[in-house]
Amino acid sequence: MLTLSASATPSSPASTSKKGSMNFKSDEDKVSYIIGHDISSSIKNNEFKVNKTILLKALEEGLNGKESEISQQDAQAFMQKYISDQQKVRGDKNLKDGEAYLSKNKSEKGVVTLASGLQYKVLTEGKGVKPKATDTVTVNYEGTLINGKVFDSSYQRGQPISFPVNGVIKGWTEALQLMPEGSTWMLYIPAGLAYGAQSPSPAIGPNSTLVFKVNLVSIAKPAPAKTAEKETEKK
Repeated sequence: MLTLSASATPSSPASTSKKGSMNFKSDEDKVSYIIGHDISSSIKNNEFKVNKTILLKALEEGLNGKESEISQQDAQAFMQKYISDQQKVRGDKNLKDGEAYLSKNKSEKGVVTLASGLQYKVLTEGKGVKPKATDTVTVNYEGTLINGKVFDSSYQRGQPISFPVNGVIKGWTEALQLMPEGSTWMLYIPAGLAYGAQSPSPAIGPNSTLVFKVNLVSIAKPAPAKTAEKETEKK
């Protein structure tokens, strides 16, 4: 579920097993294969560029108990700087690509651009009331990057989610208060109204412009506050 206030987690695919060319003769064989793919997935998800020869050599050294030629302290310091530098490179590119996308998108038919930079397009206009910042809403949504890649979808999970209007990213908070209940809109959210320079998940890089299809299913008002604890229990 996409936690729009802080992080995003792509929906997990259903568990499947397919027959391949590997001939697993033991649990050890299968564990080895799984760990190998986990390592490769981590490398790909973090977009690390690696030298396969050196990578495999380091794995072999580690498995054989050979000490690393780079101390743990130096390795940690290097990786922190490397990841920070790579995040900046990715963030700069994402920001530039997002700005170009929004610049082109604003001239598309039906797209409205607000002063904040948020863009939206009405697919279906609801007939209900509009939520306030303090309300809780129930929505169905699908989130994609500007290249169309889906990173999260309540539609795929088969159930909507509920959250406070003022408890999510700025682009959602602004847009939801403009949407009548029952509406379905497309939202085009610049990085500054989304997660900014943060990368809340491997699927969403720093400074990413995000695109959402949002259906506002229902609105719930906050529970009324107890009147001064019933006027201090009538004294």
